[in-house]
Amino acid sequence: MPEQKPIYEKSLVWFRRDLRDYDHAALYHALKSSKTVYCVFVFDTAILNQLNDKADRRVEFIWESVRELKTSLQKHGSDLIVLHGNASDEIPKLANSLLLSAVFANHDYEPSAIARDVHVAEQLNILNISFHHYKDHVIFEKDEVLNLTGKPYGVFTPYKNMWLKTMNDFFLKAYPVDAYLNHLAKLKVSPLISLEDMGFKRTNLSAMHLPTGMQGGLTLFNDFKERMSRYKDARDFPAIKGVSYLSVHLRFGTISIRHLAREALHESNAGAQTWLNELIWRDFYVQILHHNPNVAAGKAYKAEFEALKFPEDPKLFQAWCDGKTGYPLVDAAMRQLNTTGFMHNRLRMVAASFLVKDLLIDWRWGERYFAEKLIDFDLSANNGGWQWAASTGCDAQPWFRIFNPITQSERFDAQGKFIRKYMPELAKCNDKEIHAPWLIPPLHLQELNLVIGQDYPAPIVDHTTQRLQALALYKNI
Repeated sequence: MPEQKPIYEKSLVWFRRDLRDYDHAALYHALKSSKTVYCVFVFDTAILNQLNDKADRRVEFIWESVRELKTSLQKHGSDLIVLHGNASDEIPKLANSLLLSAVFANHDYEPSAIARDVHVAEQLNILNISFHHYKDHVIFEKDEVLNLTGKPYGVFTPYKNMWLKTMNDFFLKAYPVDAYLNHLAKLKVSPLISLEDMGFKRTNLSAMHLPTGMQGGLTLFNDFKERMSRYKDARDFPAIKGVSYLSVHLRFGTISIRHLAREALHESNAGAQTWLNELIWRDFYVQILHHNPNVAAGKAYKAEFEALKFPEDPKLFQAWCDGKTGYPLVDAAMRQLNTTGFMHNRLRMVAASFLVKDLLIDWRWGERYFAEKLIDFDLSANNGGWQWAASTGCDAQPWFRIFNPITQSERFDAQGKFIRKYMPELAKCNDKEIHAPWLIPPLHLQELNLVIGQDYPAPIVDHTTQRLQALALYKNI
């Protein structure tokens, strides 16, 4: 078949949470339908100005990934235009100055991003410039997976079953970007704005050995492929290398979701199927956000739980944030988050349950704290996870099931390896004592040179007492 003639003389691809130049929907469509294609990324001040901590690992991760993308495009004789400003203004301004015919981008499902894109589309329309956008961040979006009555799912398992039933090779096919790279605009290399010039600082990202960018994502995935068959058994234990560590790469699109789902589907073992479930959960929460945008405004998915009146003690909340609750697994989890910007998924559930159902603090407080700290923060997944833990969300943990932080510790960190990593003050405790150090007999505490309340806090609440209060609180609803 002859190659399709380009529709547009000049177009622009606006990169956002899709920082790669392969298997990229918007880039493919722009290159295929345009004679000349420019590429841009905007460090959006509408987002950056809201970040209080100027040593933000996410900004550094994005900056490193943008640098790699820029270098990759330069190898094809082009470049990535990198701007620093309000994207709502910068994109129409750039499109106008380049005399473009069209702008291409991939969908972003967060309400603020949708509002931004509506504004950009209106400005481009005034300039008589087309705005095209595509699905790229998920396998299925919006109304692509509905129940037999045409309604969105609110329970995961039937959603997953329909997801799998709807799935075929078409949805997993990679976009053949390479075939059209000769349509990239020929540009002189331009310098990349520094983190410092944007008012940000370096973090401990490099010391964490978290690889960034496209190559980083592929490196992590190739490592995980060797372990994928063990994922089902290993994923719940934070002291071992059981998870993929790809969440930040999925968040910023430095790896293709189609690539990952394709690999998982083609494996026949239980580990791969369990990991595929996690990828489907990701789609599930994105469609929940699409159909229920009010959850992004802090509303409970189950409206009746809006009536919950949590006591909300700020001192208890601060102790939780600081990893000083007196419950070692919870504290180790919070220290991991504060130190690295990452928290193991099992620990996210434990820490969230403890905040809501032991400390009796509104889940929104925890949701906001995770939103500030998580390097892989994603609004739909973070909201979904917190509402699951708080029993206010779709397909959530039943309100009468409350994690016991001690038994969770004994089960998922039996030897205390994870606790010892982040809680050196408890390192001398044996494998049984480390889960509840306040129960160690006084004489043995002296032998360990450990003073509860001084070297490590006593429990700030009693789990048994708080559990009963939580049950009463929820039962009243």
